[in-house]
Amino acid sequence: MLLVRSLLFNVLFYLATAVMMIGGLPALASRRGVIRLAQVWARVMLWLLRVIVGLRVEFRGLEHRPPGGFVVAAKHQSALETLALVTVLDDFTYILKRELQWLPLFGWYLSRGGMVAIDRSKGSRALVLMNEEAAAAMAEGRQLIIFPEGTRRPPGAPPAYKYGVAHLYDRLGVPCQPVAVNTGLFWRRRSVLRRPGTAVIAFLPPIPPGLARDAFYPLLQERIEAATEALLREAAPAGAARDAVATGPTPAA
Repeated sequence: MLLVRSLLFNVLFYLATAVMMIGGLPALASRRGVIRLAQVWARVMLWLLRVIVGLRVEFRGLEHRPPGGFVVAAKHQSALETLALVTVLDDFTYILKRELQWLPLFGWYLSRGGMVAIDRSKGSRALVLMNEEAAAAMAEGRQLIIFPEGTRRPPGAPPAYKYGVAHLYDRLGVPCQPVAVNTGLFWRRRSVLRRPGTAVIAFLPPIPPGLARDAFYPLLQERIEAATEALLREAAPAGAARDAVATGPTPAA
């Protein structure tokens, strides 16, 4: 039954996404229109997850969100936090590969939505350009979402943080909002299964601007990892954590 529900959700996910991208073309008239459409899309997906799979997303610590522009540094275990975070951030932007903007239709939304694109072909210059775009987003009071490890990591995997988040924090001079998750217990990477339960996305107290890079970097990792480990232990009585960590990611069909 779990497989059937998961497959049904996956089919509706792609179908609803296609319908909303086509029907939402008028939103391309403005950046704000794209942001609002993305938030509606994400809420529809979370509703489908709840109704079909029985998977709910619980946000904690939303009161910790600082006003104005800030960096959201989130633990990355699943595609779930990628879509869920946009529902609680008023004017978000993601750091992403420039190549994604070349995708038909989907790329139009990324470009018009003002995402911060990295052109890796420019080498070291790419970091400078990324920082300039990120600074422009901060000046507009936006929330810049970054995954410090760069890719999804299964629950229980050793941390693999990149130093780029420290450079960004130092360059922008804004608060950094650490975010812990246990989403990988329910929506695993490279798996078609979506498990029922309550996935938690926890906003931790922000790190104020002004710390030295070498002080900020270990502090960010310590806070995110400690809170993530606590969320995994909290979910363990339901058996989800033991199952996910013991068996690892399940290859997609």
